[in-house]
Amino acid sequence: MKTKYIIFICILFSSIFASAGSLGEELPLFSIVPFIGILLSIAVVPLVAPILWHRNFGKISAFWAISFLLPFIIWRGFDEALHQFLHVILLEYIPFIILLLALFAISGGIRLKGYLAGTPKVNTLILLIGTALASWMGTTGAAMLLIRPILRANKNRKNKVHTIIFFIFLV
Repeated sequence: MKTKYIIFICILFSSIFASAGSLGEELPLFSIVPFIGILLSIAVVPLVAPILWHRNFGKISAFWAISFLLPFIIWRGFDEALHQFLHVILLEYIPFIILLLALFAISGGIRLKGYLAGTPKVNTLILLIGTALASWMGTTGAAMLLIRPILRANKNRKNKVHTIIFFIFLV
């Protein structure tokens, strides 16, 4: 009988004892500057200097990546930086790309039919359904499922960019 309780307690608290801690807790606050920089670059530079962005977006992205990577290598060492880089690429980035490809292939065969006029009421309803589906089936799946209907519903509207932006933020 005691063995069952010991096993239960070990299982219950195993994540506490086994967790290695988050690297984000150890990073200095200024290490968020490259992240904010790349986000602002993606959001602002294409609007302010579109030719510069389209010709140099890879260089701009590399600049922000290196501006994080070099201080991180100095702070934690090359081995830790390589370990974290491989961890992100192999265990987070590649599985996410595989998930996107699978969802794209699956959702490519799913077509929601019907006449949808791009009215504010219909758009709000699609956004509401998408938000609810995102909490149930995940944001990527809900976005793959509902992006085509919302694009089709709004294809004849003059001002439709805001609808897609709301879709991105909500779903």
